[in-house]
Amino acid sequence: MNVERAVRLWAGFLIIASLLLFKYHSFNWIYFTAFIGLNLIQSSFTGFCPAEKIIRKMFFSKKAAV
Repeated sequence: MNVERAVRLWAGFLIIASLLLFKYHSFNWIYFTAFIGLNLIQSSFTGFCPAEKIIRKMFFSKKAAV
């Protein structure tokens, strides 16, 4: 899995989780869903995605063992 696919997977998971929390816990979770959506929109225009940097450092920074 490459970084782009990992970011899409993480964004999808966060959106589903925040919508479930919105429905079953508190209506204020909709703001988190909106934040994720706005972040996806800005990253499509600027090319900068904070989640990509975090995921790259956490999971893709290790060199492949030879």
